[in-house]
Amino acid sequence: MENKDIVDESVPQPDNSTEPITTEEAEVINGGTPEGDATGETPEPAEAIGSELAVMKDKYLRLYADFENFRRRTAKEKLELISTASEGLMVTLLPVVDDFERAMQALETATDISAAQEGIGLIYSKLTKILESKGLKPMASKGEPFNADLHESVTQFPAPTEDLKGKVIDEIEKGYLLNDKVIRYAKVIVGA
Repeated sequence: MENKDIVDESVPQPDNSTEPITTEEAEVINGGTPEGDATGETPEPAEAIGSELAVMKDKYLRLYADFENFRRRTAKEKLELISTASEGLMVTLLPVVDDFERAMQALETATDISAAQEGIGLIYSKLTKILESKGLKPMASKGEPFNADLHESVTQFPAPTEDLKGKVIDEIEKGYLLNDKVIRYAKVIVGA
């Protein structure tokens, strides 16, 4: 069985000669008119295309300018937010500072040490309550297994008992969490 090319006899085929084809032949081969679309409309003049291009370019430039203004405004707002982020904490800590100033004045003339110690203890508890209300929590490290995500090992000592090997024997500096994120690692001594 031979493979033969099927040629539609109703559509004139261009011959392979070097003669140029006529406009009428091009219309028949391409199925339309040489200008415009199949409906026979003429294409838009160059001026209409140029004005449409100018409108699109104007829209693009306005959109780009709007985006640049938005970017600058949000960058400025972000810097302002960062610079005033701790304002709320500072306002809540001001009464504690006032209490410490009064305690310092009272210590200069105090004769009863136990009353001064009690006053300073009250100020300390007020400060810790404020910090806890803002999300600050101290870590419990002593006796816990050493965890590099929470602890910073300063040194290792021989463990006093077998069950303290690999655990925190002593805490040199307390670690703190702010909303369950470590903001200061606990400096600890680990049992070896």
